Amino acid sequence: MGEETPKAPSTSRGAVFVSYASQDAEAAKRICDALRAAGIEVWLDQSELRGGDAWDESIRDQIKACSLFIPIISANAHARVEGYFRLEWKLAVDRSHRMAPKQPFLLPVAIDATPQTDDAIPERFRELQWTRLPGGDTSPAFVERALRLLASEASTQSLPAPAPATLRTEIPSPAIRSSGRAVWAAVALAMVAVTAYLAYDHPWTHRHEVSPGTPPAAPTNTDSANFNPPPHSIAVLPFVDMSEKHDQEYFSDGLSEELLDLLAKTQGLEVIARTSSFYFKGKQVTITEIANTLHVAHVLEGSVRKAGRTMRVTAQLIRAKDGVHLWSDTYDRDLNDVFKVQDEIAAAVVKALQLKLLSTAAKAESGPRNTDAYTLYLQGQFFVRRASDVDVERGIATLKRAIALAPDFAPAHVELANAYVYVFTFGTGEADSLDRATGEVNEALRLDPSLRQAQDARANLALILWDWATAKTRLDEALASAPRDPEALFRRGSLARALGHPDEALVYYRKALELDPLRVNYFVQLAMLLDALSRPEEARAAAESAIAISPTVSKAHLLLGLFELNSGHLEAASAAMEREPSDYYRLEGQAIVAFANNRMTESNAALARLIEEYQGTAAVQIAQAYAYRRERAKAFDWLDRAVVQRDAGLINIKTDPLFVGLRADTRYKAVLRKMNLPE
Repeated sequence: MGEETPKAPSTSRGAVFVSYASQDAEAAKRICDALRAAGIEVWLDQSELRGGDAWDESIRDQIKACSLFIPIISANAHARVEGYFRLEWKLAVDRSHRMAPKQPFLLPVAIDATPQTDDAIPERFRELQWTRLPGGDTSPAFVERALRLLASEASTQSLPAPAPATLRTEIPSPAIRSSGRAVWAAVALAMVAVTAYLAYDHPWTHRHEVSPGTPPAAPTNTDSANFNPPPHSIAVLPFVDMSEKHDQEYFSDGLSEELLDLLAKTQGLEVIARTSSFYFKGKQVTITEIANTLHVAHVLEGSVRKAGRTMRVTAQLIRAKDGVHLWSDTYDRDLNDVFKVQDEIAAAVVKALQLKLLSTAAKAESGPRNTDAYTLYLQGQFFVRRASDVDVERGIATLKRAIALAPDFAPAHVELANAYVYVFTFGTGEADSLDRATGEVNEALRLDPSLRQAQDARANLALILWDWATAKTRLDEALASAPRDPEALFRRGSLARALGHPDEALVYYRKALELDPLRVNYFVQLAMLLDALSRPEEARAAAESAIAISPTVSKAHLLLGLFELNSGHLEAASAAMEREPSDYYRLEGQAIVAFANNRMTESNAALARLIEEYQGTAAVQIAQAYAYRRERAKAFDWLDRAVVQRDAGLINIKTDPLFVGLRADTRYKAVLRKMNLPE
């Protein structure tokens, strides 16, 4: 926040302005010191209370002149409804709106677990990718990122205007529309880690291979010999909501997903899964970078502008190799024609790719196409997938309204089933949630036996209910009809892992990641599996990939801490545990590391807090901590509780390294019998 003295401000380019609530001064100072140590000029005011007209003018001048603006986001900032930092944030946001779309300027940093959905934080900041620096502890990677962004800004200032580029259609790339320029660094880091395990036992993949440890540079074009994706591969980016109020995100996301599903049913077309395509939503990366990261030859992008009952959908298909637009079109339709527009766009894409449209590409009918019900379905789906208790409850209510309008719309029943599964697994855990989920899945399959989402949901329920034989039958059926369904592949791997076949599970996990290469949860589970297979370097690479894709992902830091512990690096293990964003995983890690350091008081305190706060949802984690401490009786007590609670973590009991010391005990076999698992 400004200079540390009331002198007239410097207005030199290349400076970084750090803005923070006064309670976060210590953390801000750590970030400032790290940046200054790298030779970066930092403006950091430590006299928030000074104020005055001259001081205000000084601050305004610095925000107008700085090259990067770093807002420090925290619970303290959330709680402060007034403060000079809020004025600074407003000035920075206002300036950002006057900048070119590609210009890096805002670089939000969260120093605690404040969620990115926090509505006390300016919307402009929430649109960007946050960097997490707990307590202000600044990593070398962050400093390097700041240097790179400053260098980019400096080159923009000094270079002559570029030559005119090939003209594109009226809708710019949605991937370029928002800030967050440094996302490629995170994706590149993820891809480095991916190659560390793809190089092993991976004969089935058609992707080009990169030597482990060699980062893939963000290419300037895709004509290099290394870029050789399948010719009929495509990624469908989330369409951009360009409505006047920007309140149709659920609709634009839903349209994108419907198109993705339609194209995925086309024989001969390789479609990247939703999770990886949607990873780039709101991030400033080019089509070239997206295509290289996902290894696809084509990208479909577009926008939706909705006003009342009228909508305009613009879509364009781009060949990644040279940026040529193979096809683009604009559809002005009444909302009642939304289903027709989806079919028209899908058919045009297939035609542009010169594929024969087979019957498998036709949209499966799931009852009458009621547009009001469909809109409610998209809204409900949007909230359920935000995966918070409040959002899921809102999603359940919305989906029930959709079903009341169109009882025969099968996808709405599936999404409602998924919501009930969330309530049971992560939410309030009502005992009848699984029964409700089962009922909704059965109804969806009655209405549309071929609906893939319903088949996947039914298989998932069988896994949750420990009905292994039924789960295998359902998953094998799903893969017979859709062999490139990443979710079915991943769940088939989870089933193999549950039954004690880790090598088989590894094959399925890797195939799932080929089709959904940025699915963060897949990497977390892969890291655990590779650890069980005694492949520590590959396990570490998978965990690091998860963190590179999503720095706030749960459990990955805990896993890194356990890997460090296994290597005898106690300080590194402790540091990794402290970076774990999930409270109950962090407490588990603290209990384990403190025990390893012979600090029993600390270990007991962390374990006591874990039990007090999370006994209803973290029984497996409590059992793991006791197992590590070699307190077998207590470990089995908590495993028995986990069985009663049907804790989702129990599915990995046969391959969990933390439970190795329990396997010779007769009580371990009793737990397996309760779970219907082979001994």
